[in-house]
Amino acid sequence: MLFSLALILIIGFALSGLFNRLHIPGLLAMIITGVVLGPYVLNLISPDILNISSDLREIALIVILLRAGLTMDLKDLKSVGRPAILMCFVPALLELLAVVFLAPRLFGISTVEAAILGTIVAAVSPAVVVPRMLKLMESGYGREKRIPHLLMAASSVNTVVAIILFAAFLGIYSGEEFKPISLINVPISIVLGIALGIACGLLLVWVFKRFHMRDTIKVLTILSASFVLVTIEDFVSAWVPVSGILAVMALGGTILKAREPVAKRLTGKFSKIWVGAEVLLFVLVGAQVDITALSNVGLLAVVLLAGAMVLRIAGVYISLIGTELNAKERLYCAITNLPKATVQAAIGGVPLAAGVASGNLILAVAVLSIIITAPIGAVAMDISAERLLTHDG
Repeated sequence: MLFSLALILIIGFALSGLFNRLHIPGLLAMIITGVVLGPYVLNLISPDILNISSDLREIALIVILLRAGLTMDLKDLKSVGRPAILMCFVPALLELLAVVFLAPRLFGISTVEAAILGTIVAAVSPAVVVPRMLKLMESGYGREKRIPHLLMAASSVNTVVAIILFAAFLGIYSGEEFKPISLINVPISIVLGIALGIACGLLLVWVFKRFHMRDTIKVLTILSASFVLVTIEDFVSAWVPVSGILAVMALGGTILKAREPVAKRLTGKFSKIWVGAEVLLFVLVGAQVDITALSNVGLLAVVLLAGAMVLRIAGVYISLIGTELNAKERLYCAITNLPKATVQAAIGGVPLAAGVASGNLILAVAVLSIIITAPIGAVAMDISAERLLTHDG
C-alpha cells in the first residue's frame, strides 16, 4: 500500500506540474496517472487502496465542498435567486431526456435502461467545477454577478438530483413499482441536507466559542463532523433521503455566517489539504476507468454524448433567461456544465453489477464521458475564464 501511495503522489504531482507548465490542467495528468497505474493497465495500485478507493475519493470531495462552504456567503447565493434553482434541475433533466430519446434508437436498449444511463451521464462533477469556481472567487472574476456562487451550487445540487433519479430508475428496472415519492425525494433530500448541515454548523460554532482550540483541531473537528453527516445519509437512506453533500456545504456556510474570521482562517487550512486530496481524488477516479469497456462502443456513443450535451447546454441558456448575464457569461456557464468525472466513476459500474442487460454499454458510455468531458471541460474553463468573465476586483 505504501509503495502504491508513493507512486500515486510522486507521479501525480510530477505529471501535474509538467502539464501545468504546458498550460494544460493538471487534472488531466492525474486522471492519466490513475488509468496507467490502475488495474486495467499496469495494475500497480495495491488492492488495499482500491478497496477503499470510494472512501478516499469521498474524503477528498468533502474537503473541497467544505472549502466551498467556508467561502460561499448565503447572502450571495440568495441574490442569484431563480436562475440558481433552475440551473440545479433544468440542464440535467433535459440531458436525461436526450439520452432517453437517443439511446434506444442508437443501441436498441429499453427506455428504462436509457433512463438509468441518462442519470449517470447527467451528473456534472463538482470535484472539477468547484475548485475552479473558488479560484474565480479569489481572483475576482464574475464576482459582481455571483457567477461562481451560481455554478458551485448548481453542480452540487445537480449531483444529488442525478443520484436520486438513478436509484429510482434502477429500482424500476429491478421490478419495483414506480412511486411519485421517488420524485418528491429530490426536494426532501435537498432541504433535509441543508437543515442538517446548518444544525451541525451551529453546534460547532457553539463548541468553538465555548472551548479554546487551535485551528488545526478545528479543521479536524469539522472534517470529523462532515464524515458523520455523510454517514448519516447512508444510514437513514432506507427511510428518508438526506443529501450529505449539501449538508457538508451548509455546515461550512453556517460557520462563515456565524464566525467569519474563523472561517477565513480555516479556508487556508483546507486549501493546503486540498493539494494532496486533489491528487488522490483524480488519480483514483482514473484508476476506476475501465478502458477495456470502450471496446463495446464506438462512434455511436460519441454521438449520444454530443446530442445529450447539446440539450444540456440549451437547458443552461433556458435557466438564464431574464438574468443580467451577457452572452459571454452565459457561454461560460454552459462550459462549466461539460465536465463529468466523480459520479460516473462511482456509479458507472453499478448497473452491470446489478444485472442490467445493457450494463456493459452503460459502463462504457460512463467511462467515455469521463475521458472526453473531464479534460475538455477543465481546459475550456481554465482558458475561457479571463476571456468571458468580467474582473470585478
